[in-house]
Amino acid sequence: MSEPEQQEELRRVMVIAAHPDDPEFGCAATIAKWAAMGREITYLLLTSGDKGCHDPEVRPGQIAARREEEQRAAAEVLGVKEVIYLNYPDGILENTLDLRRRLALILRERQPEIVVTIDPWRHYQLHPDHRAAGQAALDAIFAAREWYIFPEQLLGERQPWRVKEVYLFWSEAPDYWEDVTETVDRRIAALRCHVSQVGDRLERLAERVRDGLRQAAKDHGMEYAEAFKRIKL
Repeated sequence: MSEPEQQEELRRVMVIAAHPDDPEFGCAATIAKWAAMGREITYLLLTSGDKGCHDPEVRPGQIAARREEEQRAAAEVLGVKEVIYLNYPDGILENTLDLRRRLALILRERQPEIVVTIDPWRHYQLHPDHRAAGQAALDAIFAAREWYIFPEQLLGERQPWRVKEVYLFWSEAPDYWEDVTETVDRRIAALRCHVSQVGDRLERLAERVRDGLRQAAKDHGMEYAEAFKRIKL
């Protein structure tokens, strides 16, 4: 269950995901709720989804540009303050030391108190980008708090940064449920912005989203809920 007293204290949230639309498919109703509460939300997307099209006449750069615009529109619907793209190639994302270093620096610079990312330990998670994104985010969270990991980043007044809480979406072992009864429609409206991915499936997709959120909520005294594995650090 949610803890309003803690939510009042932790203001800066960073969502780290692999592709445009991952947040909308995974946690957007929670993001809309937190933004409405006054939290400052930043999206950090590791790729621009340049493989997200099956039309051989469309070039990857065109796909990426379109998906970035769709993501910005969806973020505006939800109240997200900023969307950052790292532009790694879609479909072949790896949890490399270079990516971990880059993410650790961003965490040290932006100082989010909460990070929301993909659960990399979900059984039979076939998409390699999803596994890599979640693992890289968690590895960077660990690195960012240590003085002697990537110490070259600690110049001037910059210091290690300790994220306070991590929320993993698409988890098979959730232990936290956010009541999103008031914001489920915002999640669906944000999904509507991803025209290149949703196409003419929106109405069917909207019903699937509602069904999934009802299922997540049914044992927790809520109408609609998004489920997470929460890690307190």
